[in-house]
Amino acid sequence: MQHFNIAIDGPAGAGKSTIARAAAARLGFIYVDTGAMYRAMALYVLRNHIQASGEAEIAAACQKAHITIRYEEGRQQVWLNGEDVSDQIRTEEVGNLTSQISVYLPVREKLLELQRQLAESADVIMDGRDIGTCVLPGAQAKIYLTASSRVRAERRFQELSEKGMSCDLDAIEKDIIDRDYRDMHREHAPLKQAEDAVYLDTSYLSREEVVSRVIEIARERGLKLEE
Repeated sequence: MQHFNIAIDGPAGAGKSTIARAAAARLGFIYVDTGAMYRAMALYVLRNHIQASGEAEIAAACQKAHITIRYEEGRQQVWLNGEDVSDQIRTEEVGNLTSQISVYLPVREKLLELQRQLAESADVIMDGRDIGTCVLPGAQAKIYLTASSRVRAERRFQELSEKGMSCDLDAIEKDIIDRDYRDMHREHAPLKQAEDAVYLDTSYLSREEVVSRVIEIARERGLKLEE
């Protein structure tokens, strides 16, 4: 049985995870947050005091970091060497380091096999930077989700403020722009829109509007839903 795969790519802060998670819930699909897997690798690097520029050390670390995804009561959990790190991987420090180490081929190869195994075993929605172009090039539905850098920064600013964290909007936008540049210019699997992906700008759309559009695109690409 061939499973239906939806690939969602886009830059940092575009809302990929939020949209993919909501669409998966609506469709009964498994949501695979590839960014969380990369963040877990970055957390391992951070905890072991490895510099982002130390490619050889990071390559060696890939052999020692065991990363898995589990689901309990519909909630995705990311495990690193037997520890649930779902909350620890969501800091700005981990996020910035993730963008830096994801340029290294050993890091990408480490996680690629697990991601493909998940897609082969179930109907999944997977989001990241290179899902439609590299991880799941055969996905039936591909979407490039984006928004302006300012809108993405404002969303992140609101998220951090609601958690009681002090932050600077201009600094957040600069970080986003810097991460966009690194992601789009890295040597291995750079961020870009797949040729057969649908471009979807979410700057002025509500979450529900975006989720509905994602499901509509999937149906246009052959997904059969029970009425």
